[in-house]
Amino acid sequence: MNATVAARPKPAINSFERYLSVWVALCIAVGIALGYSLPNLFAAIASAEIARVNLVVAVLIWLMIVPMLLKIDLGALGSVRQHWKGVGVTLFINWAVKPFSMALLGTLFLGWLFRPLLPQGEINAYIAGLILLAAAPCTAMVFVWSTLCDGEPTYTLSQVALNDVIMVFAFAPLVGLLLGVASITVPWDTLLISVLLYIVVPVIVAQIIRRALLSSGGQPALDRLLATLGPVSLVALLTTLVLLFGFQGPAILAHPLVIALIAIPILIQVYFNAGLAYWLSRRFGVAWCVAAPAALIGASNFFELAVAAAISLFGLNSGAALATVVGVLVEVPVMLSVVSIVKKTRPWYEQRVPA
Repeated sequence: MNATVAARPKPAINSFERYLSVWVALCIAVGIALGYSLPNLFAAIASAEIARVNLVVAVLIWLMIVPMLLKIDLGALGSVRQHWKGVGVTLFINWAVKPFSMALLGTLFLGWLFRPLLPQGEINAYIAGLILLAAAPCTAMVFVWSTLCDGEPTYTLSQVALNDVIMVFAFAPLVGLLLGVASITVPWDTLLISVLLYIVVPVIVAQIIRRALLSSGGQPALDRLLATLGPVSLVALLTTLVLLFGFQGPAILAHPLVIALIAIPILIQVYFNAGLAYWLSRRFGVAWCVAAPAALIGASNFFELAVAAAISLFGLNSGAALATVVGVLVEVPVMLSVVSIVKKTRPWYEQRVPA
């Protein structure tokens, strides 16, 4: 299948996705309530582990990740050269700026400015969660953001496919480097298992299923499967959040400001990276239809992978897992605001850049 066909416009954001932050807020309340009322159930779920991988959460994460990876056509990598400037800007932001800026902001805000307001034993874990959140570029929701801002679909598809390939090789070393810089012990065996379980194997499985469907039933068959799996993926995400908040309930109630404080460096880094990608695209003469999704890809995170990695590395009831969940809470409203900004600034963007 050629990239042009595969890159046709994706559906706009649906009502469930638009109000994802509302559902996450409800999951906080439901999870905390269940954690207090059914402690034995949550203890049983936490004990269902093999090699530090929680089996219940692993199934839920797969139900989240595989449907998203089915949308990615790795064959689109051949069209990367068509928009090489935009691709270069986004690669720079995703891999050379965003993870490091998040580590810096996390250390500055959580490790220093907000330290007196946070539980002392969890600060390093919160920073680790932020690093995991920023170390993987968004895979699925980027198609929605690109559609909402009339972005170039071929560029979006090829950029996401390229990021997925890079993520297979770069996620573990990058996370290990940044956790080491943040003075957090890196359990390398668990990190490598997480990369294998939540990146490498799902990418391979998704591509096998995708090619089989396209060969047997064409694009309509793939679209039918995606429509069926879409609600399953969202329910799996919300169920995972209920579990996380079931374990996090006591910590949240003891420190009610924690979620708001963790959200601050996330918000800053999203707007910083989106703005930097947008400005660099303008300086390099990238067309607006590419610059708009470039800003969005540069700013958004693959929070499903971050949640999975945080749970594997630090546990269901860890501060790292909580920090990644805060990313889910703010993702939709923040990215919708970025969509609005790039659309409103299009006249400015398309003015001649001063020499």
